[in-house]
Amino acid sequence: MSQADRVSQAGRVPLSVLDLSPRSQGASAGDALRNTLDLARRTEKFGYHRYWLAEHHLVPGVVSSAPAVVIALVADATTRIRVGSGAVQMGHHTAVTVAEEFGTLAQIHPARIDLGLGRPAVDRLFAAANGSGQPSGSDQPAAASGAAASAPAASAPAASAPAATVIDGLLLPAPPRMRVNAERLRRQFALVGYRPGAEDEYGQQVRDIQAFLRGDYRTAEGEHLTVPAAEGADLQIWVLGSSAGASARTAGELGLPFVANYHVAPASVLEAVRAYRDAFVPSATFDRPYVMVSADVVVGPDDDTAAELASPYGLWVLSIRSGEGARPFPSPAEAAAHRWTPEERALVADRVETQFVGGPATVVRKLETLRNVTGADELIITTIAHDHADRVRSYELLAGEWQ
Repeated sequence: MSQADRVSQAGRVPLSVLDLSPRSQGASAGDALRNTLDLARRTEKFGYHRYWLAEHHLVPGVVSSAPAVVIALVADATTRIRVGSGAVQMGHHTAVTVAEEFGTLAQIHPARIDLGLGRPAVDRLFAAANGSGQPSGSDQPAAASGAAASAPAASAPAASAPAATVIDGLLLPAPPRMRVNAERLRRQFALVGYRPGAEDEYGQQVRDIQAFLRGDYRTAEGEHLTVPAAEGADLQIWVLGSSAGASARTAGELGLPFVANYHVAPASVLEAVRAYRDAFVPSATFDRPYVMVSADVVVGPDDDTAAELASPYGLWVLSIRSGEGARPFPSPAEAAAHRWTPEERALVADRVETQFVGGPATVVRKLETLRNVTGADELIITTIAHDHADRVRSYELLAGEWQ
């Protein structure tokens, strides 16, 4: 029986950690990475089940750009907690390189490495920029909020956007409308090796990685090729998605566990979960659907303190959606000095209104609502605060109340 099964039988579903290695205003990249290692050690002691690293590129405020490297460091710095990616953006990588990197990690740390796979919806963003389509929901990976995929994109409320709804206490906000600087997008994605049309290859890439792990990969011509570092590796594959698109279907068809990104695309979380469950086919590793749902969380000793700690979040999201890419995370004082326009508030409303902020009991009630409405088997928590000590304390307070 897995730890997740034991925790579930004891009471609430397991909690896990999603870390962007955020850089606060005035801090260095080295500071952010050292904070990641410290947070991993601390959250292991607090009882969290997994520690995942995101993948982001070309943004000032997020340092998690080489997840396989940081996962190796985190795995070496901890002893029990599972460590993985949330998520490797497959548009920037080949199946061979991912299998080699994560197979190597799993050979050294068996039964502890998770490979979370994401699919940046770049082709759909290009279509929107050209006026041929509106990406109302994307399959961007978890935490794509800081990635190059969104750096050149801005959002504005759509005149015909669906209205926000509340289902059994869970807010499903109206999705923002994206408008994209296509040329800037192309330049940035070229730098990180994105291949045009890579979205269409996603499902086959996941299958290829599975074949490399089994040791039975064959080319289209029938040639048998091996990836020694990956073959037989004790590695758990996950798929992350933000809509009822290819990611959810791929996870279901292959019988893999699925992460639905409420913290990135809260409007479509139920559609994503439903599509995954509808497509699910039992596999050798999972005989039923397994869903993890993400949430942005800030916990303080009381509701008022938590609100102050979380106050820079809207300004940070604004930097993403106004085209800068995620800026270094501002301080509460800097956030208080910003004078918001109605247009700016509308731009970030869906993210700010779905962040779970408060004292421990307040946030646990909100997370229980998220779990109940989505039917999640596990929740993965991402927390950003200007001061590292406040971030650590947030995870500690949440774990104490959750347990």
